[in-house]
Parts: sequence; structure tokens; C-alpha cells
Amino acid sequence: MLTTRVIPCLLLRKAALVKTIKFKDPSYVGDPINAIKIYNEKEVDELIFLDITATIEKRKPPIKIISEIASECFMPVAYGGGVQSLADVKEIFSLGIEKVSLNSYAVENPDFVRTVADKFGNQAVVVSIDVKKTLWGSYRVYTHGGRKATNLDPVQLAIQMEQQGAGEILLTSIDRDGTMAGYDIDLTKKVTSAVSIPVIACGGAGKVEDFGIAVKQGGASGVAAGSMVVYHGRNRAVLINFPTRSELQSVLA
Repeated sequence: MLTTRVIPCLLLRKAALVKTIKFKDPSYVGDPINAIKIYNEKEVDELIFLDITATIEKRKPPIKIISEIASECFMPVAYGGGVQSLADVKEIFSLGIEKVSLNSYAVENPDFVRTVADKFGNQAVVVSIDVKKTLWGSYRVYTHGGRKATNLDPVQLAIQMEQQGAGEILLTSIDRDGTMAGYDIDLTKKVTSAVSIPVIACGGAGKVEDFGIAVKQGGASGVAAGSMVVYHGRNRAVLINFPTRSELQSVLA
């Protein structure tokens, strides 16, 4: 049995499933419900859905599609995008979603993380931290879908979010997103070394071996993959897929 979670991280633009490269140029990859049906068959442990334009467009979470996702999924689901109130969280959980992922709003209103954790439990709160490397080699947190730079260090933010009650961190390298060039292990290690809650490495997965590297060298408790589980081959033909248990066992056992 695998103790490391391998999680498809699927991006929504309203009701469509899309994939980005370095948080830019979203390409349509299909209908989220069809993808869920395939992941159900492949017995995936968990799914993450992130609406990448809800915050930028100042939209509420797309309740209709979230409801459809929750009713179709056999596995636990985390949803993020546009969540800015306890009412939003309550409605999302009432649909059957297990976790909310907080990003821009958590950075702007850290106390909201504590409020949600106190109300629904730490295990229900994921804080998503999007990070880009500067020209000088240091790391900085970005919000609003990678559009808004902050002066925040991801390590310090992760520590703060843990103190506020976050149950886990979804740590995404913007520079690696969609590249399939491997995770940013230096970034992952910096954050995992600083917090005691689980850290999910995201951004850059291109082959199953990358999962093992993120866990064994980066200290990640879980790994998320996007392009790798929606594309196939060098030409990026759309094919919803997931590694077999034996493939995962070979790198994570």
C-alpha cells in the first residue's frame, strides 16, 4: 500500500478543464466530468480542482460544476478558486467536497484560514502557495493566478499558514508548471523542512520518477500532477491517464 498520495491537479476555467504552462496560455483539455469518470476507473486516491480565473474575475466559486464534480467523484476532492467567506466554504462542503484550497484570500486575510480551520477542522483547509524564482535566485509568492507579485517568502508564509491552522500546503512552482521538467526540489525542501504539516509538491511532474525524487529528496508528503495526467506523448495529445499502482510502487515504496 502506498503511503504517498499522488493527486491529479485539474484546472477549471468556469466549466471547462484546461492546462497551463507557467500559469499562462490555458489550453482546453476536455470536460471535467469525463476526466473524473476515467480517474474513478483508475482508482485515483484524491483530486484537486482549481478554478484559475474565479479570483481574477471576482467570481464566486462555480457551484453548479462543483456540485457535478462532487456527485461524480468516488474519491476525496479539494476545491479552490474564489473562496472568500465562511458561507462559500459551507456551501462547498454541503455539496460533498472534503477540502477547500485557499490561495490569494489566505495571503490577504490570514485570519480567514484560522476561521475556517476552527469551524471545519484543520484537515479541511489546504493553503495553496504559488511561487516564482527571482532573477537573483530567491523565491517569492505570487497570488491572483500568478499575476500579482508579493514580497512574501514562501517558507515564512508556509510557517504562518501552519500557525493559522492549515492542514496542508499545496506548493506550486510557477516556473515548472506545465513544463514536465521535474519538480523544484530546492523549493520543496525549503518548505518541507520548515513546517510539520503535509506539503504537496506541484508543478513540473513529467514522469513517475519525479514523484520519488520529490518525496525522497524534497521531503514532500504528497505529489500533484497536471500535464502528466492529461497529456500523452511528445506532442501533448490529450489523454486522461494515471500511472499504474505498480509504476507508483516502483518509485514510492
